[in-house]
Amino acid sequence: MDLILCHTTADFDALGAAVGLSRLWAGAKIVLTGGSHPAVKDFLALHRDEYALIERRSVNPKQIRSLIVVDTQHRDRLGAAAEWLDLPQIEQIVVYDHHLEIDRDISATATHIADVGATTTLIVEELQAQQVEITPFEATVMALGIHVDTGSLSFDQANHRDALALAWLMQQGTSLHVVRDYIDPGFSPQLQVLLTEALDNFHCDRLRGYTVAWVLLKTPGYVSGLSSLAARLMELTESDAVLLGARYALGDSGEERLTVIGRSQIPGTNLNELFQPLGGGGHSQAASLSLRGVDGQVTLQQLVERLKATIPHPPTARELMSSPVRTIRPDTTIAEAQRILLRYGHSGLSVVDPTGKLVGIISRRDIDIALHHGFSHAPAKGYMTTNIKTITPETTLPEIQALMVTYDIGRLPVLQDGELRGIVTRTDVLRELHQEGARSEELGVRGNAVGIIPPAAFLRLLSDRLAAPFWELLTQASAQAEQRGWHLYLVGGGVRDLLLAKQNGAAPLYLQDIDLVVDGFHRTADVGAGVELARALQQLYPAARLEIHGAFQTAALLWHKDPIFGSLWIDIATARTEFYPYPAANPEVEASSIRQDLYRRDFTINSLAVRLTPPRAGEMLDFFGGLLDLQAKQIRVLHANSFIEDPTRIYRAVRFAVRLEFAIEPQTENYIRYAIDSGVYKRTQGNNSRAPALQTRLKNELKYILQAPYWQAALSLLGDLDALQCLHETLKLDKTLWQQLRFLERCLRRFNRESRKSKVKSQNVPIPPWLLRLEVLIAYLAPEYRDRVAQNLQLPDDSIYRLRHLQQAQERVSTALPSCRLPSQVFDLLRQYDLPMLILIALRSPRPVRSLVWQYVTQWANVQPLLSGHDLKQLGYKPGPQYRQILDDLLAATLDGIIRDRTEAESYLFEHYPR
Repeated sequence: MDLILCHTTADFDALGAAVGLSRLWAGAKIVLTGGSHPAVKDFLALHRDEYALIERRSVNPKQIRSLIVVDTQHRDRLGAAAEWLDLPQIEQIVVYDHHLEIDRDISATATHIADVGATTTLIVEELQAQQVEITPFEATVMALGIHVDTGSLSFDQANHRDALALAWLMQQGTSLHVVRDYIDPGFSPQLQVLLTEALDNFHCDRLRGYTVAWVLLKTPGYVSGLSSLAARLMELTESDAVLLGARYALGDSGEERLTVIGRSQIPGTNLNELFQPLGGGGHSQAASLSLRGVDGQVTLQQLVERLKATIPHPPTARELMSSPVRTIRPDTTIAEAQRILLRYGHSGLSVVDPTGKLVGIISRRDIDIALHHGFSHAPAKGYMTTNIKTITPETTLPEIQALMVTYDIGRLPVLQDGELRGIVTRTDVLRELHQEGARSEELGVRGNAVGIIPPAAFLRLLSDRLAAPFWELLTQASAQAEQRGWHLYLVGGGVRDLLLAKQNGAAPLYLQDIDLVVDGFHRTADVGAGVELARALQQLYPAARLEIHGAFQTAALLWHKDPIFGSLWIDIATARTEFYPYPAANPEVEASSIRQDLYRRDFTINSLAVRLTPPRAGEMLDFFGGLLDLQAKQIRVLHANSFIEDPTRIYRAVRFAVRLEFAIEPQTENYIRYAIDSGVYKRTQGNNSRAPALQTRLKNELKYILQAPYWQAALSLLGDLDALQCLHETLKLDKTLWQQLRFLERCLRRFNRESRKSKVKSQNVPIPPWLLRLEVLIAYLAPEYRDRVAQNLQLPDDSIYRLRHLQQAQERVSTALPSCRLPSQVFDLLRQYDLPMLILIALRSPRPVRSLVWQYVTQWANVQPLLSGHDLKQLGYKPGPQYRQILDDLLAATLDGIIRDRTEAESYLFEHYPR
């Protein structure tokens, strides 16, 4: 076990450095050795589950292998954990610090100490050097560490390295509104006086779960730093929005001047739009204005009322909660509870009695402690929390957040009429807050640049970029879902492609695949909601064919060569979640919420969703940084075990990367290589019930790749990743195989040219090019493996036959062909094989053999006898088996140049077959 130790009373720099190191030391756990600063404690109350934290009392000292100490070089600052430094089995002790100490008393095997403003800066530099990508949550806490320890780069010890580190963290998705929440800026004496006055005179109002505060101050003149005063006032009054007015006399005229500073953290409000009519401006969350000759009190009160009118209804637990809830009984063992946690990826479980009544909550920390003390057999009731805080479906997000922070609760059960309807976790809240922070940035879309788009703007984007029939179809689907009380989302590739589509002057976008998700399980929708919506749409679009797939009732509407939609496939499903019982297994699926539905997807750029139904129609859901990855042009996987659970995602990653001209993010590439090195494919190619489904998905991915115009680049990337092991562990993309594939392409191009000039059927390759490319790959395996691989992939019977008999055919052709002296002899030898078999033989043969095969398929195979059966009958020959021999002899004589025209053919006929 590798542990990262923060000093006692940990600050943000210690925590941020530790979080960064947990990415550099795979599997390492962070230990807060003795409490934390109040701000850090509040921060962790909400963000704890995002980081690799472990309780000190849950550590088994005998399992410790390495210790990494951050932000200190003194033993006494590690509290009781200092005794771990002396354990005999410790292999290494590493220290990271930014204090240039000369009296350190930790005996380290390695030190990383530099004169920078924050220890976190050192960690950022290592992350950059090793090209390790981090999540927005990790970037945020690391940015807090640098901001707090450098005074936002204003302290003397701050330098350019800290600034560069902050810049990189912002690229990784640092949430600036969270950083602002936890930074404590300095204050001038004049502002301190005004702050006291403001606190004595401010007014506030509570509306829709948010607090709005306002105050009007009188100052002797203009005061610098009123924006900082407004921010501090909002913090101290725990308000969500503040309007700070300052009035003062202007010069000798005595005319009163009013300055108003606005700050807001309420999603959906826009101070810039509020202040603009009065000549002010700024941003949606920070703006100001200055007026002359107005009544300050009246003007400020009018602004307050207008601000309150724009406050939207906040999200409620009904919209945030996950449902159904994973529950256990009080007598469930700790070991079984842990298994359920791992199975579903949860951080806690609800405990219910036999009647379904909620009686407790058990967290991952509770289970870890029980396991540490050897109580895996003990019932959960001995470790669960019974003093439960609960909420209702109508509890608002601010109220939920306040409960979590106040009581340090990681999950809140949602009860309605005493029945457990759902659960809201820290992760649910953080995702929503991340969405709100993203909305507040208002980056928008310009050209092909991707950013956060306000809901109204995204609806305009949909209507502008989509061809009119597609926009009308989505509008109809939204209306049908709204009538039933459901939310409807456009998800996945459709959203991605809309964002990447060229905007300026481009033709309307015609989609071929549209994924729609119905979210309403916790209201009125059940697992058949997707089918019900599809049937309703088919009533409006009778030309569409309805298909219903699987036990989970996913529906599809299909148009084929439709005059309006062309070829279109619309998948409509109820929001669902899935888990993999073990690596490479088929996923098990259950109904759930849109958040969990997006969480089960493969890559961040495919986990985007746009809400189509009101309220908040046009709202973008991006819980995993998909927009940032679109900007960075990279493919990032959502989950570390994704390729273990479903190895075909390796091929999807490659396909998207090459098709979109993106790069596979370095950490994602590491996950791919780890999955391949783990031999996951060996467990999917045997005779078991799971292999067929996996092989079907693999065949589909290979088809997508090998029929695409970019197939060579994709295959090259698969070869670089050593991912062709999915076909067989011995398959490598070496120089010889590439030569065979290139020869195949020359063949296909030649046949395409000839087929355009000739009506002879033999000029056309009778199978799709992608399938022939796949046969070339399989044929490169040793003969004893080909048949099994072809059957695993469920190739057509003709393909299986060719691959099964290729070795025999190639040996026969290679042996007999060099001894053929006449074209007719070559013809007789090769005519028994179809064109794909001959191509496979040719590309695997020496040049002389390949030349003769090529001459046969391009010339001699198209030669016809100069006389037909009808001609023989007209010449007096009685029909019968002899016709076949006569025609074959005529063909051979024609191939060998013995006869050249009809007259010579008749003479040859009369000579060899007298009438």
